[in-house]
Amino acid sequence: MEEKEVLDSLRAACPDAVLESGFSLGDPFAVIRPQALPAAAACLRDGPARLAMLLDLTCVDRPDEPERFEMIYHFLSLETNVRLRIKARLPAADPAIASLTGLWKNAAWLEREVFDLFGVRFTGHPDLRRLLLYDGFEGHPLRKDYPLRRRQPLLPERKDGPRT
Repeated sequence: MEEKEVLDSLRAACPDAVLESGFSLGDPFAVIRPQALPAAAACLRDGPARLAMLLDLTCVDRPDEPERFEMIYHFLSLETNVRLRIKARLPAADPAIASLTGLWKNAAWLEREVFDLFGVRFTGHPDLRRLLLYDGFEGHPLRKDYPLRRRQPLLPERKDGPRT
């Protein structure tokens, strides 16, 4: 299946989901409605495109836009070596999107990283908690409005000694 056919199959399977599509740097991309992510991802994985692998997911912070956060998902077909980038834009007030852990197990760690560093919540995630930073850390350091020299609160020293 060619790259254009992947976009056509996504538009056919989820006609109300796709807001925009095209090619960027030779790879196909589609901007979808955030509510349509689980259905669109399932169509991509199980449909004719056979994009069986979730390579990565990340977030981009665009503080000057009304839909501040842009979730970006990279998928790959192991059969045809076709890649597809899916984007979903989230509002600044409540950045939340459905979890893909039910479709891909590796989404669990990737979603926790985005939650930790950007503050995007993933509804339906089985264990959504900080991954890289400690529990007392305040804020989300990859947001553009995070103060560069912000001091974090000191944590009390552990009395039970070092972990082994």
